Amino acid sequence: MFTFNGNFWKERNIIVTGGASFIGSHLVDKLVSLGGNVTVVDDLSTGKMENLADSIEKIKFIKIDLEYCTKPEIDRIFQDTDFVFHLAADHGGRGYITTHPADVCSSFAVDHHVYEACSDANVKKVIFSSSACVYPTELQKDVGSDYKLKESDSDINNLDGYLSADIEYGWAKLMSEMQMNSFKKQYGLKGCPVRFVTAYGPRENETHAIIALIYKAVEKMDPYEIWGNGQQERDFTYVEDIVDGTILAAERIDDMTPINIGTGKRYKMIDVANLIFKILNWKPNEVKFDTSKPTGAVSRALDNAKARELMGWSPKFTLEEGLQKTIQWYLKTHRIEGSINQKILLENNPSQ
Repeated sequence: MFTFNGNFWKERNIIVTGGASFIGSHLVDKLVSLGGNVTVVDDLSTGKMENLADSIEKIKFIKIDLEYCTKPEIDRIFQDTDFVFHLAADHGGRGYITTHPADVCSSFAVDHHVYEACSDANVKKVIFSSSACVYPTELQKDVGSDYKLKESDSDINNLDGYLSADIEYGWAKLMSEMQMNSFKKQYGLKGCPVRFVTAYGPRENETHAIIALIYKAVEKMDPYEIWGNGQQERDFTYVEDIVDGTILAAERIDDMTPINIGTGKRYKMIDVANLIFKILNWKPNEVKFDTSKPTGAVSRALDNAKARELMGWSPKFTLEEGLQKTIQWYLKTHRIEGSINQKILLENNPSQ
């Protein structure tokens, strides 16, 4: 089992872009607990201040839009910073990224601004939150496949080789990795991309698969609807495991080596739904499958051998343990309406 590097983070000056987001806020909490001086940079377009409730009195918060800010503005923010965890992006679950292809490409501008500011400020390391969507979909098209996606399947160091990604969101993440690597080549920037896969846990919203399934079960949707045919497979990874892997990457990787963070296990959507029913001690009379809805790759799981070898990382939570913690949080924070609001399954801020 891995351990963090002693007092490595104590009094380090750290920026977390997108730090009020689902994963970002958990990362902030962990870095604060390790003794870091954390500044959160977020425009709150999708993040929420309530996500930072556990750490708000111990951090600095800067509200700014990194897409449209001026160079002097961002340069002032990044001065005297040791580490940057770059999570800021326009993102959401499969329904959101499918219906907002132009919006997710705004990351091109955001990422360049961040990497340039990091380079100019001589930041020690930058850790970028990438995604399993950077991998070719043809490697993920067979139900029951035992193939696990390897970092070399999407190799940003081999620009003469074959590269492909999962819709615009995947290309935006892949191009960000390429931008980051370009700053290494030209300016000596250090750090690495960490490729997350289907993270879930407290503070996530209903555009993502796990929370959507929990939402429908808590509201006792009957017939209960699952997007797709229920056979699509994902490598669901609990948010605390994602955060641990991200921090370990910051401690131990600086040469832009991409790192997969995932359990390496596949779960069918129908099996996840049945596990949620079991935990809630409720089951619908009927389950329906809506194949008209976007579902993404058929079968996705990551090879985590490099994370184990280079960082000593391994996941701590089983799917059932992670679901129990997530459901406990959801029951405490969700106001039951007795009906399903379809809009919140597609929009990060459905009230806007």
